[in-house]
Parts: sequence; structure tokens; C-alpha cells
Amino acid sequence: MKVELTMRIALYLRVSKGEQHSENQRFVLEEALARRGTIVEVYTDEGISGWKGRDKRPAFDQMLKDAGRGKFDLIATWAVDRLGRSLQDLIFFLGDLRACGVDLYVHQQNLDTSTPSGRAMFAMCGVFAELERELIKARVSAGIARARAKGKKFGRPKRDDSIVPKILALRAQGKGMGRIASELGCGSSLVQRVLREAA
Repeated sequence: MKVELTMRIALYLRVSKGEQHSENQRFVLEEALARRGTIVEVYTDEGISGWKGRDKRPAFDQMLKDAGRGKFDLIATWAVDRLGRSLQDLIFFLGDLRACGVDLYVHQQNLDTSTPSGRAMFAMCGVFAELERELIKARVSAGIARARAKGKKFGRPKRDDSIVPKILALRAQGKGMGRIASELGCGSSLVQRVLREAA
């Protein structure tokens, strides 16, 4: 009698805002994949932006390591932007999975990279994710330009260099950074910077 092996599935869940819940993603994915195989691992990055690289997303990093160890056959996620927002990163991610013999299912975009059309659509979704990033950057830049036009200043205020000898003199008297900042009415970060530069 032939025993049918079920596909081993890993879920990747990621939320970047405190008010979102990864459990919402998990519930829908579990329902969608119920007949396809067995969920053997769930990787969750909570409160981490999709712009962060692999080194800043511990669950994502562990998932890729486990893919290389052959722990599952398919990674399922809620949407392309859960994986990342840079087209280049998404393409590298897909290439890594293919090298490990692991496929990808993306629920919102109904993508399945076990098919050629699924792989092509995945690349197109990555293009749109990167376009969204560029639009956000353009809006932020426009907002900063508008604020500057209205007189808003950005960046660190210019340092009054006459305070430097006073900071150094008080430090020579054995006073701590907090005490120096308090006596001179400046920020402790300024005191720290002056002492670091003088060292």
C-alpha cells in the first residue's frame, strides 16, 4: 500500500506596527493550507519593518537557515510585503529558496512559485513593492521640503564652541557628565561629544 507524503509547510508571519497581530495572518494561512500539507514550523517577526535586512529579522534569518537544512518543502506567507520591500532582496530570497528546493506560497497575491507563472508574478509583485517604497520616500521628501520652506530647521543645532573649555574645566575638577550638563544648561549628549573629541 502506497503511503502519500504530505507537504511540510513553514509559515512566515511579520508585523511592523504594534496594533497589528500576526495571529490574524496565521489563522487565514492555516485555513488556506489545511489540505495541502502539514505546518511544521511557524516563524514570526513582531514589530520589525520589511525594510530591515535578514540580519535584523531573527525569525526570517532562522527560516532561511532551516530551509537550507531541508526542514520543509514550502514557505507560506500572507503577502509579498511581509517578506520584504526591496525588489533585489525579494529576488535573492526566491533564488535562495529555489536553491534549497523550497517553494513559496503568497496568500494575498495567490502566488505559488512551484509554477513558472507563479515565479513570474512574484517578481512583478516585488516591482510594485519597490515602487511603493519610492512613493513613500518621495512623499517624505516633499513634506521635509515644505517644512523647510516654512522655516523649520532640521538636524543638530550649531554648537557654540565657547562652551568647550568650560566643559573640559569642569571635567578636570572631577565632575560627571550629568552634573556638567546641569551646571552649563546644555544637553548631556553635547558634554559626551566634547569629552570624546578631546580624548
